[in-house]
Amino acid sequence: MIITLKSGDKKEYSESKSVYEIAADISEGLARAACAGEVDGETVDLRTIIDRDCELNILTVNDPEGLAAYRHTASHIMAQAVKRLYPDAKLAIGPSIADGFYYDMDREIPFTPQDLEKIEAEMKKIIKEALPIERFTKPREEAIAFMEERAEPYKVELIRDLPEDAEISFYSQGEFVDLCAGPHLMSTKPVKAFKLTNLAGAYWRGDEHNKMLTRIYGTAFGKKAEMEEYLTMLEEAKKRDHRKLGKELGLFMMSEAGPGFPFFLPKGMELKNVLLDYWHELHRRNGYQEISTPIILNRSLWETSGHWAHYQENMYTTVIDEQDFAVKPMNCPGGILVYQSEPRSYRDLPLRLGELGMVHRHEKSGQLHGLMRVRCFTQDDAHIFMTPDQIKDEIKGVARLIDEVYSLFGFKYHVELSTRPEDSMGSDEDWEMATDALRGALDELGLDYVVNEGDGAFYGPKIDFHLQDSIGRTWQCGTIQLDFQLPLRFDLEYIGADGEKHRPIMIHRVAFGSIERFIGILIEHFAGAFPTWLSPVQVRVLPISEKYMDYAGKVLDTLKESGIRAEMDSRSEKIGYKIREARLAKIPYMLVVGAKEEEGNLVSVRSRFAGDEGQKALGLFIDDIKKEISGRQIREVEAAE
Repeated sequence: MIITLKSGDKKEYSESKSVYEIAADISEGLARAACAGEVDGETVDLRTIIDRDCELNILTVNDPEGLAAYRHTASHIMAQAVKRLYPDAKLAIGPSIADGFYYDMDREIPFTPQDLEKIEAEMKKIIKEALPIERFTKPREEAIAFMEERAEPYKVELIRDLPEDAEISFYSQGEFVDLCAGPHLMSTKPVKAFKLTNLAGAYWRGDEHNKMLTRIYGTAFGKKAEMEEYLTMLEEAKKRDHRKLGKELGLFMMSEAGPGFPFFLPKGMELKNVLLDYWHELHRRNGYQEISTPIILNRSLWETSGHWAHYQENMYTTVIDEQDFAVKPMNCPGGILVYQSEPRSYRDLPLRLGELGMVHRHEKSGQLHGLMRVRCFTQDDAHIFMTPDQIKDEIKGVARLIDEVYSLFGFKYHVELSTRPEDSMGSDEDWEMATDALRGALDELGLDYVVNEGDGAFYGPKIDFHLQDSIGRTWQCGTIQLDFQLPLRFDLEYIGADGEKHRPIMIHRVAFGSIERFIGILIEHFAGAFPTWLSPVQVRVLPISEKYMDYAGKVLDTLKESGIRAEMDSRSEKIGYKIREARLAKIPYMLVVGAKEEEGNLVSVRSRFAGDEGQKALGLFIDDIKKEISGRQIREVEAAE
């Protein structure tokens, strides 16, 4: 058989070989570094036997799939350590994830942070033992009996869900055996840089009706320096946690009266309204017309749109006058009804309808997370109705609009093209045409992108924009979805230049995405220290003592009359204390006023960016800050105080 390597070199063998044996034949160093293999594009275990001509790539921790196998092995080492220390613990699932791994476990006595230290110490022993990892299989019934003997009910349930003729694979290392599809390393020895990071609750199989298990999270890297960098980022992320800062800065709150339904407080509403003012300005400038559609609409509409069949489990429903209604999870059917409200001509197209629509989606309680994952949010939707020859230009126009938004906040981003999912509707021809249109627009814009196979919406392919925040995390926010299906299902029409009826094409798009989620991202991106134009309070006036309260009040009034969001600290505290409080509140500017300032109609300016900026005439300060605000500038920190 002829094995074609990634380099293009070819290896010829007269008998079958495992991926690991081929890696060892190439070089001992490669075999030591190998984590998994890729055979004709499919990730496989190192133990996989190759008995035919193929293309082979040996994967290491420097490859995403190789790192996943490395981390998956770390999760098994953790599970083995837990079983050694706490034999009564029952194992559920333990996969690798984007930034590490986890294992869900059931234990009568809950795990504590102190337990993590003991588990880590035991993991180090297991790694030092360099236990060979071996794979074996059993028929389904034998596998069930095997796991029943080991008193692992969750594993038994998983096996029972597999087909009767399924071959069940297991991996063993020393005394530890786990039900697993793999892939895994050849032994426990190579796992060096790892850390258990936190504990969380997780319902078995993600179903809130099932038992709550304990999820132990961890991470692992090929190099200690990479892990240290990641752990530093985690610590920084904790400081920036929008739930913590949102409470400290008085931006929003959550209540047991409505889990997953955020309450915006006065300062949070200032922030939200500034964002929405920008949204209105941006969309007027780009030729959008704003609409508003109802929150509750009847079942027949959602049946026509396909949501009732494809999305009902995420929808809240109710009955009104003996008819089924649904609280909208998406705004698109309402936008379609607006399109249908009057006859349309090709001269009306493209028709860009923007909507700040409140939607509700049934998220499981275990998945709720501050503003990032909620049950009620405002989507900055737009629906564009167009002729086929307008598709590329409209896609490019939306991409430029999204780029303008992200650039304003200093976000870098990458782009993914998501193709047809299994649960979809429409013809192959329509899907191919829609996907080609998105790909062509991205190519003409010169945007780099990766293809995310099978992750499109059920009605069409999409372009997703993943922005990167100030500490390197990525968030999917903006999206452009090209839809041939809903115009067909709703029988949309326009009169063409030929006087005949034609079917419009539809784009669904968001820039911010969920306004609530975007605010959560902004809080963490800026660590609560928003640019002046975005800050809920832009200036705090600080009188040195009660004697200067009247002058401070005049300064405050002048600021407010100039359209600046300002407040005054009138407490009888020392000025140093007031300055520290203002800095903790992340106020961009502090204006200190006393005798000299009152005498010369001046203010002493202190900023979050440069510390003491000296005295200025009040009018000059107002001119300067208004320029900064109107230009939506992001002023960098110049020096620490």
